[in-house]
Amino acid sequence: MADDFAAIDDPQERLSFAVDRGRAHASLPADAHTDAHLVPGCVSQAWIAGELTPEGLTRFRCDAASPLVKGLLGLLCEFFSEAPAAEVALCELDPLATLRLTRDLTPTRQNGLAHARARIREIAARLHPQP
Repeated sequence: MADDFAAIDDPQERLSFAVDRGRAHASLPADAHTDAHLVPGCVSQAWIAGELTPEGLTRFRCDAASPLVKGLLGLLCEFFSEAPAAEVALCELDPLATLRLTRDLTPTRQNGLAHARARIREIAARLHPQP
């Protein structure tokens, strides 16, 4: 993912690329737009759901009312999917900041994305099989 963004210097082009890439990510069906999947603290309506694969890895899907938010959430879901739930639950990494996608966003949008990362960690903690 980092290689895909490394060649794009313009902040607006980076965000446009994120939106386009996010459209390719598996979305939640409309009937999953429920309070159970809603991301609290996000100004735009946004939903994230997660599950464990048969191999015991996480898989996250998302949707949002805003194309930009959907694109950014799609990247978060892509980054955290296919990882062990225990690792995701403890991960403090902000992949969007690492990709230089958050620095030009409003503080409100940055706060919403922090809530989305926290929601992904909460889902992963719930999915983590306890011994």
